[in-house]
Amino acid sequence: MTNLSRRNFLAASAAAGTAAAIAPSLAAKALAAETAKQAAKLGKAEHCIFVWLGGGQGQIDTWDPKALGDNTGTQKKPGSLYDSIDTAIPGTKVCKYLEKSAKVLDRFNIIRTVHHDVIDEHAAATNRMHTGREISGTVVYPSIGSIVAHEKGAAGEGVPAYVLIGYPNVTRGPGFLGSKYNYIYLTDTESGPSGLQRAPEISDVRQARREALLGKVRSEYLERQANDTVVKNYDETIAEALRLGGPEFKKIFALDKEPDSLRNEYGGEFGQRCLLSRRLVEAGVRFVEVSHNLNFLNGTGWDVHNDGINQQHELIKELDSALATLVVDLEQKKLLDKTLIVVTGEFGRPAQFDGGGGRGHHGKAFSVVLAGGGLNNGLTIGTTDELAMKIEDRPVSVPDLHATICATLGIDPHTELYAGDRPVPITDGGKPIHELFA
Repeated sequence: MTNLSRRNFLAASAAAGTAAAIAPSLAAKALAAETAKQAAKLGKAEHCIFVWLGGGQGQIDTWDPKALGDNTGTQKKPGSLYDSIDTAIPGTKVCKYLEKSAKVLDRFNIIRTVHHDVIDEHAAATNRMHTGREISGTVVYPSIGSIVAHEKGAAGEGVPAYVLIGYPNVTRGPGFLGSKYNYIYLTDTESGPSGLQRAPEISDVRQARREALLGKVRSEYLERQANDTVVKNYDETIAEALRLGGPEFKKIFALDKEPDSLRNEYGGEFGQRCLLSRRLVEAGVRFVEVSHNLNFLNGTGWDVHNDGINQQHELIKELDSALATLVVDLEQKKLLDKTLIVVTGEFGRPAQFDGGGGRGHHGKAFSVVLAGGGLNNGLTIGTTDELAMKIEDRPVSVPDLHATICATLGIDPHTELYAGDRPVPITDGGKPIHELFA
């Protein structure tokens, strides 16, 4: 054997040996990935109502009560502010101001051990809960609402896939998915979405002429700049607005068509938002975010520093009435199993009180509540310590929560999205809460 052929033989042998060593590892990884995909059970829910408690609801004063504390005087005692009551889930107690929800809690699941590492920054924590990821300097990640809109689309004719009842911001937006998967928003229930209807002096004929002229200009421009995504996204947004500008979509906002007795059960403006969310779901909207921090009944919303905590119980009672009524209303209309309700804020609150008797921020353990969605309901997931601040068992990460929402809606949590040519997992390594799919 010549030196050359000997070198070739040795090189080939080395390559073969390396390949033989690597192959089992690659095969094992591929098998593990495939097993994980098969293990993710997918639900059959069709809609999601995402109730947002901006400011950060205190778990210890709502869904994870502990021994009573005292926020008065100079020697404040950590603990819950309110007594707790029994619920429809045996062995699970909640704050006494959640009495209506307590009676139907067997339609709920309380996840008491959600956690993340954002403490002091509301905006960053809000972004984390909506996107399931840390803020990136290079990628703007989509919100869970936009992901659902992207994966499922609208479930009815003449409605958007995603509606936001509250103030808009980038955290709730589509990120790299593009404006086609953005939300339609409104800030109150009476006026409906603004900007969708053309001015009264613009007739159908005049509108048609405008569209024809714009179409010609657009076509000529895109012939020269075929890759201009800004123009394409703008066109998609305008097309969606024109589609939703008709009378059919506006009918959904006619809450006065509902019985007065039902509207009274839902309560004030927040309750009317929840009623509207039910009507939107009925019409085929996939994802509705409902904000419960705009009225600021206590002057601070759920961000109960100092004396902002003094009227916290009014917020809890308003949430309780609307939430319990929404669950029963959906159930009576045979929509509860088809609709996942998620109740969350950006973080929780500590058991200790600040100098003014309020509470700071706490992200290491807080509660998120799910209801309906065809899940294995009536469970309390996870346990915290005697102050509801440390996780004792069954931690649930924010990516796990997002994977659970996706799986409930029949979206494979192992799906990959694309930021341009770059594949991006739909969650940041999240795993669905398997107990909910038993």
